[in-house]
Amino acid sequence: MGKGFNGFVLRALRADDYRLTVTGMRQISDHYLRLSFTGGGLLARHPVHPTQWIRIWFPDGGENLVQRGYTLVDPDPSRDTFDIEFALHAGPASQWARAAAVGDVIDATVMGSKFTVPQPIPPEFVVFGDTASLPAINSLLDAIGERPARVWLEWQHESDRELPVRTGPKTEVTWVERDGGGQSLRQAAESLTCAPDAFGWAACDAATTRSIVRSLKSRLPKDNIAGRAYWR
Repeated sequence: MGKGFNGFVLRALRADDYRLTVTGMRQISDHYLRLSFTGGGLLARHPVHPTQWIRIWFPDGGENLVQRGYTLVDPDPSRDTFDIEFALHAGPASQWARAAAVGDVIDATVMGSKFTVPQPIPPEFVVFGDTASLPAINSLLDAIGERPARVWLEWQHESDRELPVRTGPKTEVTWVERDGGGQSLRQAAESLTCAPDAFGWAACDAATTRSIVRSLKSRLPKDNIAGRAYWR
């Protein structure tokens, strides 16, 4: 199967390719699946950092492959292992994940994942996301430890609210139901009050992420804001 124009561009940019192997699986909820992988040397060449993500190539049902970005969960460089969590829906990535078995292989490309926790660490983090970005949010919460954080998470299925969030002693989590156009998350960002040197992080659907980032820019310096569209 071919990777099309996106694959051509990534090759031209000298992105690194790896072959991942499935080593295990665990159903977290009825709409959330966690697969374990060996990285084919990936973690030997790419140091672990919070919210680290890779591009995985999935069959689209025809003769082509499509790429989707996924966050590494609990990466272990000494063993070159990590997990990937799938918020299940009707797309090609979810279809592949549902059918995956131990020993299956899939290709991945690494390019574009860059994030470091600001130093000195800001006094508070305000975080906006959903089940697709929950793995990245959990890695961010792990990295900031006991620093205060307020997290708004959008849920679609009742079971989503039972998904594990790696809260610290000063983490406050608010689940909001998915509605038309991410209005609940947008309103939370619009009404936000926070310290002027807090750090804002947003990763939702593209339109909602843009709206939240605009709201954050009215309250925080641009260097204290990170936003990435996790899906469309």
